[in-house]
Amino acid sequence: MSKKCIKDFSGLSRRQFLKYSAASASFVAASSLVGCGGDSDSSTPETIAKSTLPSANAWKFGIISDTQWTKDDDGENPASCAVDIINALNAKFVEHDVDLVVHVGDLTDDGRHDFQAYNTKTALTYDYTTADAMGVRARYVQELYNNGIGYFPLRGNHDNSAEAATEFLNFFPQTRTGVQNDGTVQEAAYAAKNPDESYLPNITRTNLLPFNVGSNFSTASHMEGLTYSFDYNNLRFVMLDHFTATDDAEYPISTQQSWIDSTLSGRASGTHAIVFAHKGLITQNHDDNLFGEPAEAGYDYDADDNFIESLANNNVRYYINGHDHMHDRSYVATNDGTTAKVTQLVTASDSSKFYTPQEIPNDVQYFGGVRQTMLSQELYKIGYYIVTVDGDHLTIDYYGAPSYISETGETFSTTPDLKFTKRESFGYSLNGKDFLVAYNESYTDVDVTSANGTRAVILDGINGRTNRDFAGRVLNVEVNTGFYDADEATSSDILYLRGMQASLGSDYTETFTLSMSYSDENVTEEEIDAQSFGLARYTKNGEWENAVFANSDGVTTFVKGSWAEGYDLGTWGVDTSSKTVWAVINTNGYFAAVKNI
Repeated sequence: MSKKCIKDFSGLSRRQFLKYSAASASFVAASSLVGCGGDSDSSTPETIAKSTLPSANAWKFGIISDTQWTKDDDGENPASCAVDIINALNAKFVEHDVDLVVHVGDLTDDGRHDFQAYNTKTALTYDYTTADAMGVRARYVQELYNNGIGYFPLRGNHDNSAEAATEFLNFFPQTRTGVQNDGTVQEAAYAAKNPDESYLPNITRTNLLPFNVGSNFSTASHMEGLTYSFDYNNLRFVMLDHFTATDDAEYPISTQQSWIDSTLSGRASGTHAIVFAHKGLITQNHDDNLFGEPAEAGYDYDADDNFIESLANNNVRYYINGHDHMHDRSYVATNDGTTAKVTQLVTASDSSKFYTPQEIPNDVQYFGGVRQTMLSQELYKIGYYIVTVDGDHLTIDYYGAPSYISETGETFSTTPDLKFTKRESFGYSLNGKDFLVAYNESYTDVDVTSANGTRAVILDGINGRTNRDFAGRVLNVEVNTGFYDADEATSSDILYLRGMQASLGSDYTETFTLSMSYSDENVTEEEIDAQSFGLARYTKNGEWENAVFANSDGVTTFVKGSWAEGYDLGTWGVDTSSKTVWAVINTNGYFAAVKNI
C-alpha cells in the first residue's frame, strides 16, 4: 500500500500541514492510511517527541589564522594587524558561545622585527616595535576576555624571530599557565602604539578579572610557552612552534618528536586530541612545510613520516594549520602513501592577503602524487571555524565570507562587508567510522552498528559530485558516522551522519537511501499503518520529523515493506519483517526510528 502527498510551500509548517491533512481525512478503518503522518484519530492531540542534540555536555571552540594586514593602514588596521577582521571574528565567537579560540599563527604581518607602516587616515608613517605589534594583537583579544573566552595563539613565519618569541610570551602568558586577561599584560597591550584608537571601536575592559582556561599544561624543552599543550574538558590541544626561540636558536619538529609522542600517548582513554601548527604537511600554494622545503636537499623525510605515524598511532584525526590562506581539507599520508595518514585542515585567511594554488600540486611536484587525497577546497574567503565537541563526537563547521578579490588580485586594501555563511560541516566520532567515497563510487559501503546493536546502512546512492580543486583533482567525499544512545523519544540509537554535502554552502546531499534497525518493543502495527512511525530526522527546535520532510523537494510516498531499487526521493517505509525503517533522502544530520512523526 502507498499514499502520496505533495510538500506544502504555502506558509504552513510541514508538521502543521500534515496535522491538518490528517484531521480532515475521512475515517474508513483502523488500517487506512490517513495522510503522510500523524494519528488516524484526529481528536487525539499529537505527541511531540523531543531530544537534546547535541547533548547538554557539548562545548565549542573557535579557530582563526593569519591575521596579517599587508596594505597601508586604512585607520582600522594598525601595526600590520588585521584588527577590523579580528573584531568581526570576535563578535562571531561571542555569538557562537565558544569557550576558547585557537589562533594558528601569523599574528601580524611585520611584527617579527621593528618596522614602519603608512597610515592613510593621518597621512603619516609610524615606527612600530615588535612589542607594539604583539601588544596591538593582545589588545584586540579583549572582547573575548570580556566574555570569559580563552585565547590560545601560536606563532607563524611572520612572527618567527627571537624578539617576537619574547614579546609573544610577554603578552600571552596563558600558553604556560592558562591564565587569561592578566591585568598587567592588558595594560601594556593598551599602551602599545595605536594611531587608530579614534577610528576603531573602543573595546573597553569590562572584565578586569583574570580567569583560567585549561589544565595539565605542558611545554617542549627549549620552546617553553611556544610549543605547548593543555587539556580542556575531553580534548587535548597540542600547539607546535618550530620557529626561532627566545635563545635565537631553532628547534625543528624532529627535536620535539619525543615530547609530541608522550603528550599524545599520555592522555586519558576516550578523549580527543588535535595537533595545531602554522605550517602544513602538504599545502597547495606554499611548498615549504612543517619539516622544511621538499625542493631542497636535506629535506627530513624521516621526521615527516615519524610525525604522521605518531598522530595516527595515537588516534589523532586532525592536524590543523594556517599559512596557505585558503580553506583546504585533505588526507595526507606518509611518504610511501600507505603506512599512516591524518586529515589536514588548512584554514581560510583572516588577512588582507590570499593565495592561489599551484597548477601542478605540490604533492605531485615533490612526492609523486601519492600522499594527498583531496576532500574540499575554497579560495578567497575570509573564514573561521567552530568546533563542537560532544562526548565521542567532534564536528567542525566552516564559515566563510566573500573577499571580492580574484586570482589576479590576491589582496584588498579595505575590509569588505563580511557576510559569513556556513560552508560545510565535517568531523568524526570515536564510536563511529569514516568512509572515503571516490567520484562515481557507491555509498553502500557505509554500514555501521552501534554498541547497543542499532544498525545503520546506506542501501543506495552514488557519489556523482564532479567538484574539483584548483589543480583539477576530483574532490572525494568522506562520510562521517557515529551514534548517540537511544532516549525516551526514539526506538533506536541515534545515528549522527555528516560529510556528504553536495557542494560548499548547500544544505543538501546527493540522493541516497538510509536504513536503520529498530526495537519494536513499544511500536504497534496500528502506528505503522497510520504512518506515524518511521525514520526521523532531528530538527533544530528539538523535535523529530519524518526524514523525508527535510528533503529539498519531491513527493512523499509511504511503503509498508522493504526498500526496492528505483524508489524516488521522498519514498519512505517500515519493513516489519526485518525491523528496519528506511527513507530516500538528500540530507545529513541526526537520524533515528521514532514514533509520532
